Amino acid sequence: MSKLKQIIALFAISTLLGCAPNVQYLTKRQAYPNMYEEKPVAVLVVPAINQSTAADAPDLYASTIAEPLAVAGYYVFPIEVTTRIFRNEGIHDGAQISKVKPEKFREMFGADAVMFVNIEEWDTNYYVIGGNVTVALKFNLVSTHTGATLWQEYRRQVINTSGNSNSGILAAMIETAIKTAMQDYVPVARIANNTAIAVLPFGKYHPLTGQDSEYKTRVPADTTTSQY
Repeated sequence: MSKLKQIIALFAISTLLGCAPNVQYLTKRQAYPNMYEEKPVAVLVVPAINQSTAADAPDLYASTIAEPLAVAGYYVFPIEVTTRIFRNEGIHDGAQISKVKPEKFREMFGADAVMFVNIEEWDTNYYVIGGNVTVALKFNLVSTHTGATLWQEYRRQVINTSGNSNSGILAAMIETAIKTAMQDYVPVARIANNTAIAVLPFGKYHPLTGQDSEYKTRVPADTTTSQY
């Protein structure tokens, strides 16, 4: 191999290594020690913080989060009821209560932990003859006893809505527009929730509670998934 080729090869390898994500595999106990120490049972989900451009995103999202948390073994305060309570107090967006001390939620509801969700993307994207629907969520589970973060995750789910380019550019554009317009955000949010909560340690009401501490999890997780 020539000197020039060796230099190019070494540069390429160093570039790839420099760009590689700092990923490691830890046990759940190592990744989320506070979850195993506090063992929260009752979780209060507060209204989502909407950082997207879709005004209806928090209301649509509210219908998607309780089920996966319950399946993971947690008691989730009925979201319709708690949302009504917050709205009676003039609170319609999670940003309005993001600075409230977590202990206050224990006093008001008897919750062990509060789930804050930031909706960072709730978007429809078009490009030439393609498109997609994207939902990006940041989760933060906070203890109402200590104020410490128990668990954090981020998920970005992308659903491809591109048309079939084999039918011609115009036909593909029309098909893309129809598929994108018809794509419901709620199923996309459910997928993002499910993949995030899959790494949450099991709660009290899950049959494997306390038995998953040595399960391996990727940190940071592979946070962007796509369906094509």
